Amino acid sequence: MELAYYSDYAVRLVNSEEPARGKDSLTSVEAVRDLFGANASAARRATDADVTRFRSVRARLRSVFEAADGGDETLAVNQLNSLLLEFPVSPQISGHDHRDEDGRPLWHMHLADHPSNATAGYAAIAAMGLAFHLTEYGVDRLGLCQALPCRNAYLDTSTNRSRRYCSDRCATRANVAAYRARKRLEADRSASSGRAAENAQRSSASGER
Repeated sequence: MELAYYSDYAVRLVNSEEPARGKDSLTSVEAVRDLFGANASAARRATDADVTRFRSVRARLRSVFEAADGGDETLAVNQLNSLLLEFPVSPQISGHDHRDEDGRPLWHMHLADHPSNATAGYAAIAAMGLAFHLTEYGVDRLGLCQALPCRNAYLDTSTNRSRRYCSDRCATRANVAAYRARKRLEADRSASSGRAAENAQRSSASGER
């Protein structure tokens, strides 16, 4: 499992809520377990008590994205460091049962958590994954979707740091909205020019009389 994979834990948790739309899918232990994805053994540790704990971690992770999106690198790093200190992990080399063509183990780094509950385990992985992404690519690679009212979190992996939206759907919606706004502005300007020309003609005709 590549370390970059772990950063998706943070994105999934943050995006379980859409504050601007008043939506929150994190309302049951089943929803908590779904966030673990293929990590079924960790998901089984979740209980009803983790719903509230997950929401608390979610708010703190979103604040990291908000600080990064607002250009406050120091605040983003400080908030993430706070999570790392509270929810530590133990890096380990793992091969699991995966083998290459020669039958040798496919060694990779794995983040082993030793949690007291499901929230602690998830938070540790999410925070460490986000930390790896931040230090590898930069704080400005953590963003919030610019297609209002979405504001979903995303990780920018583009080559030219150009990503502004969480999905193609939001990018399309924003482009359509911008196009319509330009057309309205052009129409307003055209109408204004037409009225100005008409008023000028009226003034000219009145002066001739």
